[in-house]
Amino acid sequence: MSADAAKRGNRLFLKKSIEQVQHESETHKLKRTLGAWNLVLLGIGCIIGAGIYVMTGNAAANYAGPAVMLSFVVAFFACIFAGLCYAELASTMPVAGSAYTYSYTTLGELFAWVMGWLLVLEYGVAASTVAAGWSGNVVSLLHNFGMEIPPMLTTSFIQAVPIDGGMTFIQSGGANILGALGILAVTGLLVLGVSESATVNNIIVAIKVGVLLAFIVMGIGFINFENWTPFIPDNEGGFKYGLPGIFRAASVIFFAYVGFEAVSTAAAEAKNPKRDIPIGILGSLLVCTIIYMAVAAVLTGVVPFRELGVSAPIALAVDRMGVGWFSILIKVGAVAGLTSVMLILTYGQSRVFYAMAKDGLLPRVFSTLHEKFRTPWIGTIILGIAIAIGAAMLPIEILGDLVSLGTATAFLIVCISVMHLRRARPDLERPFTAPFGIITPVLGIFFALVMIAPLMLDIYDKAQKGDLIPATLLGGYLSLGGLIYIFYGFWNSRLGKGLPQHDDDGPGPGAMQAQVHGIGDSNAPD
Repeated sequence: MSADAAKRGNRLFLKKSIEQVQHESETHKLKRTLGAWNLVLLGIGCIIGAGIYVMTGNAAANYAGPAVMLSFVVAFFACIFAGLCYAELASTMPVAGSAYTYSYTTLGELFAWVMGWLLVLEYGVAASTVAAGWSGNVVSLLHNFGMEIPPMLTTSFIQAVPIDGGMTFIQSGGANILGALGILAVTGLLVLGVSESATVNNIIVAIKVGVLLAFIVMGIGFINFENWTPFIPDNEGGFKYGLPGIFRAASVIFFAYVGFEAVSTAAAEAKNPKRDIPIGILGSLLVCTIIYMAVAAVLTGVVPFRELGVSAPIALAVDRMGVGWFSILIKVGAVAGLTSVMLILTYGQSRVFYAMAKDGLLPRVFSTLHEKFRTPWIGTIILGIAIAIGAAMLPIEILGDLVSLGTATAFLIVCISVMHLRRARPDLERPFTAPFGIITPVLGIFFALVMIAPLMLDIYDKAQKGDLIPATLLGGYLSLGGLIYIFYGFWNSRLGKGLPQHDDDGPGPGAMQAQVHGIGDSNAPD
């Protein structure tokens, strides 16, 4: 297939064979030890992070008001259909690598590159976003102890400023040095090969969920029901409130669901992929949606929604409750949880680049392992610096939109991959098939477009008003990815050269991400 495609000039659409990928699933060194409950916990651990701690306030203040609760439902449906498509591909090709591997197998190298580049938004830029939210929570926590950090060291170089019908961006003159230092500290740990045990991972998940549940239980008594009136504020132009605001807010808090597909990356370690992967994906999505809606209800009930556009809205709400010990408890839990998420996202991004470098699509420096620590140390350092710069320079509003845009586009490609594979290989054994036939991937594509459309329209609207920062960042990012593939990946692809893939020298990014969550085979290489 690959040789014939090359002869026909279809070089961009060379594919890894499904048989090769399935062979990898039979010969990998990972143990199948994960049950449905382990996978639900993995999904919850990946999903709950900066999205709920940070983005909910921005979505409520600038777009949906109290109706942000409905935005979570819209975002949930955007994820559930894509999740079923992920589950089908993961059960058919239960190997590490997730969407990157699926795209390489079903659609070809060009789509694999696009997916890999989109994963930079989903992991790398997400890590910058988390760092920005982590910084806000650290500042709020230190304030409880009478310690103040100058705003110039915690404010991003580009800052969001509300205007009629939306917001614009200006230079603040400062830089979020605190957030950048947090990322650099995590990067240093990753170079040393830090991994967490299953017990530690479960403790971290318990802390993150416990903090939110405590916030819900305690906050119910402080709700002012007048803050929910009107539930859907009248539209003030553009995406500011009303029905358009609900969908725009959904595209913002879509970021809060990033991570559920990590369940599919653990398919190689699931005891029963046919049953356990769907339960893990759908179960974690449902649990997190219920928690998210309850948190949003308390948040907008305690604090008037227009005041929630800050980097640490939950910290703001617990301060309004006026219970000192509870405020400190919530903030400590938030900082601990976000630190873990920074570690996981940075780790996952370095391993995605590791897999792409092994395939020849990126320079070998990203797959060069340290002799002692056996980690891709140079690539990790380069990525850590880039992520730290993003955290220091860009506001949460831009970072979060980039993450949502990249994730929704990745979901789109996954749903298309399912449709293509069903048509091209109808005879292929599928331990799990997404229900409702063609309807599920089509709805997945539809809801992905529902998430993408408000983001692109908002970027266009800002450009029309002279605010070119979001459009410039997106255009520059896409152009950089295209240039890297044109001048390096296309010419150095191992598949394109007909070279062996060397996939047996260790697990790919999905398995490694599972390991950092503490659920992988302890004997598998880092």
